[in-house]
Amino acid sequence: MSTKTLALKVAAPYARALYEFSVDKNIMHKITADFQNLEIFLNKTEELTNYLNNPLVRLEDKRDILTKLLKSQVNEETFKFLLVLVNRDRINLIQPIIDNYLKLVYRLASIKMIEVSTAFPFTNKQKNTLVKKLKDLTEAREIKLVITVDSNLIGGFLIKTNSKVLDFTVKNQLQKLANHLDTILEI
Repeated sequence: MSTKTLALKVAAPYARALYEFSVDKNIMHKITADFQNLEIFLNKTEELTNYLNNPLVRLEDKRDILTKLLKSQVNEETFKFLLVLVNRDRINLIQPIIDNYLKLVYRLASIKMIEVSTAFPFTNKQKNTLVKKLKDLTEAREIKLVITVDSNLIGGFLIKTNSKVLDFTVKNQLQKLANHLDTILEI
């Protein structure tokens, strides 16, 4: 079992527990907003993520840095949850916990999370058109795009949902053409 798979399995119960707690206390919107902001913040501050993931850093030091950086920025319950993760030496799982939690919230709210890989960044008009088409196809109330730019695709884009992959890349089209030519030339 890979380290990433193990992290996801360990993170899932924490995310589920926080999700259920947020529903019971009617604070899901606050915790969701905190987690969305925290996800962006952690992606921008690689040093903090590395610090929290470092097993050589004392738990007390991790608690102190989170207190200084986040206590005034997040809801009290979100902060308490982060401290629970530190106390249980699970703060290194914050990214997969955030991912799992947000997936639970999005499922409840009928928000579909779709990964899109593209050769070039989309314009706002292209994003809006894609979101509209995906809403129609998935019948979701909202679409959250996770866009990555991959210049290896040459052109076009690749859409990944839970169970489907739609490949509209130039690279894929060229591979199909090459395979077709191989079968014709073998005759």
